[in-house]
Amino acid sequence: MLRSALAVAVLASVILALPAHADDSRIPRTMALAGHGEVRAAPDLAIVSIGVTNLADTAAAALAANSEAMRRVFAAMAEAGIAEKDIQTSNFMVQPRYDYSKNEQPPRLIGYDVSNMVNVTVRKLDGLGGVLDRVVEAGSNQVNGIAFQLSDSEAAADAARKLAVADAARKAKLYAEASGVELGAILAISEGASFQPPLPMSAKAFRAEGAANDVPVAQGEQVIAVDVSITWEIKQN
Repeated sequence: MLRSALAVAVLASVILALPAHADDSRIPRTMALAGHGEVRAAPDLAIVSIGVTNLADTAAAALAANSEAMRRVFAAMAEAGIAEKDIQTSNFMVQPRYDYSKNEQPPRLIGYDVSNMVNVTVRKLDGLGGVLDRVVEAGSNQVNGIAFQLSDSEAAADAARKLAVADAARKAKLYAEASGVELGAILAISEGASFQPPLPMSAKAFRAEGAANDVPVAQGEQVIAVDVSITWEIKQN
């Protein structure tokens, strides 16, 4: 009798639990959509790689010539208003140079190369052309590219994030209305950000006071784009 009573009690508890378990096991319906946000702004600073490369018969002679030229380049940048904190050495190299033109003979040592490169942050873009002109006149024979940037890129990224979320929400509302469903709570949000290079505009010549020549520089526009993926729950009918 005791075993029968226990069996009935267990069976009753299982039966009572079945409806709730069945409801909990329903697979939630969801809608996932991507949104894109994009902000364009004119960059307000530039990073330029500037330096000097020298060749001489000996390493000591090449180093001496390079050091003298770099001192003149540093002085020119100071005159152009570049602060010391905005100049950072990026590469320094001393290496032999060989002549490989005679294939049947071992390479012949013809001298030594010394290269000294610095990354320079220019915070006043209206003086960028003048800075380039000054450093070349001072002896720089290496200018290896200009990278334009936004000093406050995070503010632009936040604006792009809002646009991306609004874009995804607009699509979700459209799809929900078209399919006759009602959106519920947001279940997940993920982000992927891409910072695109400047878009070219017409070339613009920057002049610094006292500069002999204008160096045309196109600063373009910096584009910061953000993509988001949002998943909504679809309310059960």
